[in-house]
Amino acid sequence: MKITRRTAIKSLAAASLAAPRLFAQRPIPRNAPNILFIMTDDQRKDALSIYGNPILKTPGIDRIGAEGARFDDFFVTNSLCAPSRAVYLTGLYSHMNGVTTNGFGDPFRNQGGLREDQETFVSLLHDAGWYTGLIGKWHLRSLPAGFDQWAIFPGGGGPYLDPPMNANGVPLRMRGHSDDIVGDQTLEFLDKRPKDRPFLLLMNFKSPHRNWVPAKRFENAFAGIDIPLPRTYEDRLDTDALRRARMAIASMPDFKSTDKDFNYQALVKNYYRTLLSVDENVGRALAALDKLELASNTLILFGSDNGFFLGEYGLYDKRLMYDPAIRVPMLVRWPGRVQPGTVDSSLVTNVDVAPTLLEIAGIPVPPWMQGTSFLPLLERKLVEWRDAFYYEFHEYPDYDHCARKHRGLRTEKWKLIEFWEKPVEYELYDLQKDPDETKNLASSNPRMVRELKSRMEALRRELGAVDPPGAVPAVGPCTPGAR
Repeated sequence: MKITRRTAIKSLAAASLAAPRLFAQRPIPRNAPNILFIMTDDQRKDALSIYGNPILKTPGIDRIGAEGARFDDFFVTNSLCAPSRAVYLTGLYSHMNGVTTNGFGDPFRNQGGLREDQETFVSLLHDAGWYTGLIGKWHLRSLPAGFDQWAIFPGGGGPYLDPPMNANGVPLRMRGHSDDIVGDQTLEFLDKRPKDRPFLLLMNFKSPHRNWVPAKRFENAFAGIDIPLPRTYEDRLDTDALRRARMAIASMPDFKSTDKDFNYQALVKNYYRTLLSVDENVGRALAALDKLELASNTLILFGSDNGFFLGEYGLYDKRLMYDPAIRVPMLVRWPGRVQPGTVDSSLVTNVDVAPTLLEIAGIPVPPWMQGTSFLPLLERKLVEWRDAFYYEFHEYPDYDHCARKHRGLRTEKWKLIEFWEKPVEYELYDLQKDPDETKNLASSNPRMVRELKSRMEALRRELGAVDPPGAVPAVGPCTPGAR
């Protein structure tokens, strides 16, 4: 049965009353901040006007960075929805939190859910007294834990229009566009929250994930614009991994066309159109914080679970370790603590978010977390910071995309990618001379391959990343895809 968003919101509030609540055993820190963490899905760094996009205008989201900080080199350590979200929540790499795939691939690995006993920054904040909420996309195959109130779309986000939801175990059928539903419920949460406790709210949009159905009011946006092609649109990286991958724009199943240029224009325009409704609803949330006089004591983060190829190398989707797929936006606003207009170019990753939020909240960071709080960077303090980070991707074979398992190391200057199953293959890029990653130097610079591989192996040992027992397996049955 379909119901209005307003009726559904009331049902969500009623459902939350039945949720178990744990209260702090110690006083909540004085002036403890509220936290609003806004997350989109598949949004690359440059899909915001604050990062220089000349076509897509996002004034609502841009406001967060303009009134706070913008991170220019923020990366995910596994460019896939469920694994990346688990990294954000736990402060652990995928091989440690167990969520290595979306639920496909190796049957002996976790199938997309967190362990029941896995602590997250949400559960730790909840136990310390924060009122915790989750609205929108979840995508982990375990039920939300540590939340006083949650309302989630099914699976990877469900349909854009009239989506079903589950609210604290109560099934609902919503009416309207999913971005507007997330916006409406966010406003209701802010208005109805307990006034005697700080809150944590995860505001999770499905946009701009496939299949890109924009809100009706934006369905004709960019109609008269010819989207410029990326510089690497016609580049062909000659590797076994890319020959196998089924991610070519020319053969996208989303469009009834094999015309690469037609598909590219349709893809990018619809991708941008879905972000217009995100921007509008983020603006509504910021206005509500102002109206409720919450803005001065609310920390806001805006980020995404992974990036997305928009025509680079003729590809769509993510997964592979090239920068368009792993570099995402991160904007942070915290009035009185983060100076407006702050720009940081340190190598920060999604594994760092959980310890950062805990330090900001005044909660001890568990020693098992593998990330590092970037609060000192927000406060413009001079601190030693990492000069490299580790990346891993495990979901193979996934017959829709066939992106091979790989791992890698990225520094400010170099990137090493290792496809570690037979046939073992390496890619090496000089990011300063070749920021588009078009010239694989692995065969011409074996010394640097050895040096970076040694660094990567040392970091893997430190992070507890152990190869599966036995010989390195051969690549599975995915056949080469059309490019």
